[in-house]
Amino acid sequence: MQMPDAKTPLKIGTRGSPLALAQAHETRARLMAAHGLPEGAFEIVVIKTTGDDRTLIAADRPLKEIGGKGLFTKEIEDALLAGGIDIAVHSMKDMPVAQPAGLLLDCHLPREDVRDAFVSPAVARLADLPEGAVVGSSSLRRRAQLAHRRPDIRLVQFRGNVQTRLKKLNDGVAAATFLAMAGLNRLGMAEVAKSAIAPEEMLPAVAQGAIGIERRAADSRAAALLAAIHDRATGEGLAAERAFLAALDGSCETPIAGLALHVDDGLWLRGEILRPDGSEVIAGERRCAVADAAEAGADLARELLGRAPAGFFDWRG
Repeated sequence: MQMPDAKTPLKIGTRGSPLALAQAHETRARLMAAHGLPEGAFEIVVIKTTGDDRTLIAADRPLKEIGGKGLFTKEIEDALLAGGIDIAVHSMKDMPVAQPAGLLLDCHLPREDVRDAFVSPAVARLADLPEGAVVGSSSLRRRAQLAHRRPDIRLVQFRGNVQTRLKKLNDGVAAATFLAMAGLNRLGMAEVAKSAIAPEEMLPAVAQGAIGIERRAADSRAAALLAAIHDRATGEGLAAERAFLAALDGSCETPIAGLALHVDDGLWLRGEILRPDGSEVIAGERRCAVADAAEAGADLARELLGRAPAGFFDWRG
């Protein structure tokens, strides 16, 4: 295998947000350490995606109205398929479960903190928010979970990267919002979180806290380089979570949460679906061998769908 060098660097594709760049830099650092390569053997290539369009951010429209998760990946995957980049670094939470033909997503970095962060300039905990307080979030899951726990809260759309959302808080658009602890940790901004919310209180999004690295299926050099930094435990947990998501995505547009943890010699998967208005939650769990992760995820999804009453997935405005 020809190793990358300054003349033929491995091109790492990424979005241009501070968090995306931090994830790309972490990937580069891990590759450098694993293979004893200098920084010059890698080139970070910033690619603007539809999801980075500031007019969409300003509009604060729900993701489902402007293209879904593919907003953050399509242009990067197009560049990967065309050979403009060699690998692509993604937040796994943003990744659709179906991939374009010719691409593989088989490398994951060690997973960060999976919890949601409660962020507010006024109070320390969600429970401390006064009745009728305004909370900003554009996440289907977070909005439904919050509406379920605190139906008195008024929800407003809140889109943008970490810095954009913090500015909106400072401008008084809302009294609080939620971010991922993983993103704050990777940005060196953990102090922004007033508190972290345990999964038992607010189950995180599928794949929250995980970074995935995509490559062309036929690229043996990239495959060999990435194999050295793949975290098996993260990949095993995501296999269960993403199978759970895949079995749900074809059936509904609904808030979904899921988390798989290693326990004893296997996995413990928890999942839930919620009415968009938060009025009802259907939850379940599975314990399985690691080898059965995908089967367990799909089986749990089928159970929850089977328990959902007619109209469960309907939007009510």
